[in-house]
Amino acid sequence: MASRNQNRPPRSPSTRKELGDENPLDKRRRLGAIGRGVGPTGTGRSRQAFAVVNNRQDVTTAANAEECPNHEFTKEEVEAILNEKPRAKKFDLKAKYEHVAEHNKRLKLCVKWLQQCDENHVLDKEKLKNSLESAEKKCIDTELEKKNKEEELNAVISELRNNNASLKEKLSKEVSEKLDAIDRHRSENEARVTAEKSVASLTEELEKAQQDIAAANERAASLDNTHKRLQEYILSLQQYNSKLITDLETVRESLKRVEKEKLTIVENLSTLRGHCSSLQEQLTLSRASQDDAVNQKETLVNEVKCLRGELQQVRDDRDHQVSQVQALSAEIVKYKETTGKSFAELDNLTMKSKSLEETCSFQREQIRILELQLAAANEKLKMVDLSASEARMEYIEQKRTIQELQDRLADMEHKLIEGENLRKKLHNTILELKGNIRVFCRVRPLLPDDGAAEGAVVSYPTSMESLGHGIDLIQSGQKYPFTFDKVFNHEASQQDVFVEISQLVQSALDGYKVCIFAYGQTGSGKTYTMMGRPETPEQKGLIPRSLEQIFQSSQSLQAQGWKYKMQASMLEIYNETIRDLLSTNRSIGSDPARPESAVSGKQYSIKHDANGTTYVSDLTIVDVSSITEISSLLRQAAQSRSVGRTQMNEQSSRSHMVFTLRISGINEGTEQQVQGVLNLIDLAGSERLSRSGATGDRLKETQAINKSLSCLSDVIFSLAKKEDHVPFRNSKLTYLLQPCLGGDSKTLMFVNVSPDPSSVGESLCSLRFAARVNACEIGVPRRQMTLRQADSRLSCG
Repeated sequence: MASRNQNRPPRSPSTRKELGDENPLDKRRRLGAIGRGVGPTGTGRSRQAFAVVNNRQDVTTAANAEECPNHEFTKEEVEAILNEKPRAKKFDLKAKYEHVAEHNKRLKLCVKWLQQCDENHVLDKEKLKNSLESAEKKCIDTELEKKNKEEELNAVISELRNNNASLKEKLSKEVSEKLDAIDRHRSENEARVTAEKSVASLTEELEKAQQDIAAANERAASLDNTHKRLQEYILSLQQYNSKLITDLETVRESLKRVEKEKLTIVENLSTLRGHCSSLQEQLTLSRASQDDAVNQKETLVNEVKCLRGELQQVRDDRDHQVSQVQALSAEIVKYKETTGKSFAELDNLTMKSKSLEETCSFQREQIRILELQLAAANEKLKMVDLSASEARMEYIEQKRTIQELQDRLADMEHKLIEGENLRKKLHNTILELKGNIRVFCRVRPLLPDDGAAEGAVVSYPTSMESLGHGIDLIQSGQKYPFTFDKVFNHEASQQDVFVEISQLVQSALDGYKVCIFAYGQTGSGKTYTMMGRPETPEQKGLIPRSLEQIFQSSQSLQAQGWKYKMQASMLEIYNETIRDLLSTNRSIGSDPARPESAVSGKQYSIKHDANGTTYVSDLTIVDVSSITEISSLLRQAAQSRSVGRTQMNEQSSRSHMVFTLRISGINEGTEQQVQGVLNLIDLAGSERLSRSGATGDRLKETQAINKSLSCLSDVIFSLAKKEDHVPFRNSKLTYLLQPCLGGDSKTLMFVNVSPDPSSVGESLCSLRFAARVNACEIGVPRRQMTLRQADSRLSCG
């Protein structure tokens, strides 16, 4: 059985030399430690071998010893003085006496030197105590100053946030008013544009109407001209008709005269015929007169024929003139009809022109009104532009003020973040110096199946000292307060949780052993915290995010000459049996109750070597070089892990899962080599048989889980009491976690709590166990850096 001191790894000489200021001298004051030069020398001179001293003359040695009382003695010199034998002759008593006196002087000098070293060590011890007390006081003062600064910064941030909120409200009001003004301006512009369009359309209609009026006036003028010409033509026709009538009357009168002459001629002819007899009688008498009468008759007949031809010509002229008069009368009738139509059209055009003039006057009035409205709108627009420019200037001023406030707020937040990082760094340094296990608490959200009607059983203190670090559990009306390194409420995301452990994960690349494990009752969210849902980026757990950070950081460190080699393995402890989750011989649908060693013939045993390295024999080790390979391994392990259904959880983990990533880094420039180990552990949840209702195989699994967790509790209690014997071997889980719990590892425990009121008893037990874990001191973490090739075996610590 290894004791507590045996669990710690041996320290190298370099480490002892570094820790020489803190641990002055072992109480036993062994001469071997003096020979190695642990005490303060301060002389700076090289030590001389005993052979040289021995060859000197005794007088010279004694003189030098008296002159140099501060002479340092090596281990060989002290042993030579103690083992020195007299060199004088057997009966030379004087030489023997001188040799003994000289030997006694040297012994006195050695004793004086030892006493002086002891006094110096005591003084150094007191100085170190004083410096430690002053450092603790400074640390306490710095913590108080940081708390005060943090309170001041929180007050300033709250004030700035209030100012920012008020400025945002004013800005939103100004923006709304500006938007309203812009809307009004836009509507007025649209109204102005529509008015301008209506004015333009009315102007076009007015121009068209004016053109129509001008065309109508031209047509009316042309009609007036035609009417005048027609009137003149009618007058000329009337004059010609009256002339023709007068000519006809003269012709008729001449015809009447001709008829009268004919009558007279007929009467004369009758009278001549009456007198013919008398004439015949007188023929003889007047044959000469008869010839004259015949000649007169012929002349008269010729005249009658001429008159008849002239009469026929007059009649023809009369018929022609009558036809012309009829045609003229028809033309006059047609002209009268056309003039009537033109008069009607003229009346219509006159009416249209009057209506157009009325419309034009109305439109002129509307245009005048619109021009007045447009002028008023322009004035209003000018006022709006002025107000908008003023609002814009005020907005720019407020925006500048807000920008300044935001810059100040960002500066304050940056300082706050730097202060928080410094606080975390100092806190981590203090925890590393104390050697305590860090404990984070996470509360999962309430599920629909939880009894939320009974009231909340988990609360968080609001004081500045306990904000983000305290949690209160209420059971039967009594409040149980707890304080941890960090407390995450139900609203914390996976990213928020990972940010707090990212520096711890980074330590694995720096050559430290890092262990993170999740503890809690079944159904409290341990597997979700560690694994999450890798297919959803926002819900990835700590294991995928940690591996992504490690690969990203290793790639960024390549510029500094670092090359890393990584090896991964995954196992589960099921019913106190180790099972390889990456084994190729393991089938997904195999019987979980059957040991894997019976199937593959492998014996998985936990072994610790002299260097404090722990490894599992026959375990599958995979070289990984990208996050894609790790993701496929995680999926394979998730399918192979033992999961069962109970009354408390649909998918309850029935085994402890351990993921180990061994990191070996070499810097070609400095020839440095680091060896880091990252252990990420998802423990099975504790459960009560009365609530889980487990039977058969589930009953055996529950008993094995509770037994291993009970052994873990026993180990924690032994470490808290600082007992010499710590029962690591009572369980394979505790034996596997021995380097994390009792060695030089950086260890973090997540305690997961369920807010279900029916689980308040288990939650109280988990929080009490976490408080005990947080109080345990396991030793100061040590960086593993060597200048030789690393061991190829994969270990858990």
